[in-house]
Amino acid sequence: MSSFDDEFGLFGEGSEEVERRPTLGPRKIGRGETTEEPKREETPRRERSTPARRSSRPQPRQHAASSDPWAGHRRATELLGFMARKLVQKPDSVSVELFIDEQAQPVIELIVDPEDLGKVIGRSGRVAHALRTIVRATAEGRVAVDILDSDEAAEGLDDGPEGG
Repeated sequence: MSSFDDEFGLFGEGSEEVERRPTLGPRKIGRGETTEEPKREETPRRERSTPARRSSRPQPRQHAASSDPWAGHRRATELLGFMARKLVQKPDSVSVELFIDEQAQPVIELIVDPEDLGKVIGRSGRVAHALRTIVRATAEGRVAVDILDSDEAAEGLDDGPEGG
């Protein structure tokens, strides 16, 4: 039988009533400390005409309308360039461009040195996924993020619009 069982009489040896005494002594009270709990003041509740339902889904934030609709995209472009320069071995070869594609969607294109492409993409694309997530959150809207090495970017310019 453990001391816990003995203290609380969980496994009594008989049906006789025995006065139990706690093994721990009374709590010592320090200077200025009271044993009474402070009373809470109750605030009056507002009555609602209809019961409100709380959704477990977070509500979307309402952003103040900016005078410049492209401010978020430019901010996201600067952030992507900053993060990419911190990741790579050759930060001078990093370039970031913001443009509109054929479907009128904004695209941010990150161009890095071919040797640094693996660092920007990461194992199983984890770094690239994280970069895209942060950039999309910063852009405050839809934006695509393309990651290219400088050789691919040069080939794309050589092919022209036909894609030859």
